[in-house]
Amino acid sequence: MSNKELAKKILKLVGGDKNIDHLTHCFTRLRFNLKDNSKANIQKLSELEGVIEAQVKGGQVQVIIGSKVADVYAEVVKIANIKTEKDKNEKDEETDQGFWSRILKVIVGIFTPILPAMAGAGLIKSLTVLLGALGWTSESSGFITILNMIGDSVFYFLPFFLSVGAARVFKTKESLAIALAAALMHPTILNAAPAIASGNLETLNFLGLPLLLFNYSNTVFPIILSVWLLSYVYKYVNKIIPDFLRIVLTPVVVLLIMVPVELIAIAPLGMYFGNFLSIGIDFLFAKTGILAGALLGFFRPILVMFGMHYSLIPIQIQQIGQQGFTLLMPSALAANFAQAGAAFAVFFLLKNKTMKSVAGSSALTATFGITEPAIYGVNLKYKKPFFASCLAAAITSGFYIIVNARTVAMGLPGILSLGNNEADKFIYIIIGVLMSFGLSFVFTLIAGIDEENEGEQGEQNDDTEVEQQIDDVQSAQNASVFSPLVGKIRPLSEVDDKTFSQELLGKGSAILPSEGKVYAPFDGNIDALFKTKHAVGLKGKNGVELLIHIGLDTVNLEGKHFTSHVEQGETVTAGQLLIEFDMDAIKKEGYELITPVIVTNSNDYADVHVEKTGNITEKEVLFTVTK
Repeated sequence: MSNKELAKKILKLVGGDKNIDHLTHCFTRLRFNLKDNSKANIQKLSELEGVIEAQVKGGQVQVIIGSKVADVYAEVVKIANIKTEKDKNEKDEETDQGFWSRILKVIVGIFTPILPAMAGAGLIKSLTVLLGALGWTSESSGFITILNMIGDSVFYFLPFFLSVGAARVFKTKESLAIALAAALMHPTILNAAPAIASGNLETLNFLGLPLLLFNYSNTVFPIILSVWLLSYVYKYVNKIIPDFLRIVLTPVVVLLIMVPVELIAIAPLGMYFGNFLSIGIDFLFAKTGILAGALLGFFRPILVMFGMHYSLIPIQIQQIGQQGFTLLMPSALAANFAQAGAAFAVFFLLKNKTMKSVAGSSALTATFGITEPAIYGVNLKYKKPFFASCLAAAITSGFYIIVNARTVAMGLPGILSLGNNEADKFIYIIIGVLMSFGLSFVFTLIAGIDEENEGEQGEQNDDTEVEQQIDDVQSAQNASVFSPLVGKIRPLSEVDDKTFSQELLGKGSAILPSEGKVYAPFDGNIDALFKTKHAVGLKGKNGVELLIHIGLDTVNLEGKHFTSHVEQGETVTAGQLLIEFDMDAIKKEGYELITPVIVTNSNDYADVHVEKTGNITEKEVLFTVTK
């Protein structure tokens, strides 16, 4: 159901626009002050698609919608012609982004949720190669067969995994997206091509239109393009079908349209596009050879800094699925070990014990393929080590081209996934790893580190910088969120509001405050600040998006008893005072002060872990989000 359709239904069920005396909204719900609450049908409002729950609370009819409440609010205001101030929190981020930024955002959104499964499957494939190389088990054993099955399953059925992420990015029905993936992976399609080649089947067509037959396992672009088209077809079909028939008829019509179009045109187009990219990259490496490998190796860490390395993921997967290998991944292996070598050299050069520990741990994690701590926490800090590592990665990547190194299974490029790579001789993979680490180490020793940044002078006043550096390293692995209030920690389940207690907006915790102050829980920006000052949304430099909702239903106070010390869009630092509120006055007004603290982009993280129980201060970590 579109936002406009939902707004129309809500208006009807609250008694029409003439029954509305006043309308506001907060982070999660529409708040109707009606002339006659008895005209509102609460039960039917709660049953609407797109409505989490409806309730009468504090004299208001509250329609809980969630993250798209601002969009529905705008439609209600437009349809009912309600005179109100323009909501300052409405914004359209898409108009501020360029074409390539939007493409990258789509790729990240689709692939990020499945990266853990891909990394795990890749490491299992590496383990099977290692066990076989050491001769510890037979390739025909049931043990190896099962391990191979586990390692292959994610990639073989990749269209299923990608369909879910694509449906979320393109905002369409996940179940229908999975159905499109099922059509691509149906045995009829997978077996038809071999049958035609053997002469057992002349052709396969739909209403006279021939199907171009491909094996869509391990493919990327066919399902992504299909789900993108699905998002438009579903909206159109759902719009023209009567409401009472939508739940049954819309899926039927959409599948009858999409599956044939997918198999006849969209999926083959995606295959040709993927093949074109693979052929183009192979041509580039064939013609420029060492130069292409060296350039890719040099710029790999820079791509990671800007998140552009995600753009290579679909190409790498497509190449492995199509031709069994990719030439792009060995450069990542070289770059990761180069970052490790540079960080270890910094560890060797440093005198500051605290930063020595940071550099050492970052070097170790980089060897396992997690380079952000080394890049941001160590090598970029001292500048020269970062460029020394880029040079070492360039030389090693060029060497990998000479020895025909290639990656045959996806995984996190590190010591555990060495078995995912092959070359003229496997020993060349090991030599390349040692070369990358060693050259980066030596280049960094020669170049040295910037004394002004090294902190030798800072034993006296460098504590703040060191602490900040530790925070930067931690945030690259696990983002720490400090408590925004002083008080007592309570689980979200104790919050008397289903929107928070059932984690409908995201995971987090609640705090019963003992003082009326809200502090910034990390360095970042004020992403949203209501004029009522009862809630604030922040976006941290570590990527965490946080909602701090002071009390329950305190929006009704319309800013009374709240004092804001910041404005929307303002940059803040951890520990900075954001809002003050009069606890006693709010209690006297009859409102609860329990304050939910929600990670609204919880789906971007593997876990949101509450670090402690009981009392907490603004200087203690409330929870840690795992990337």
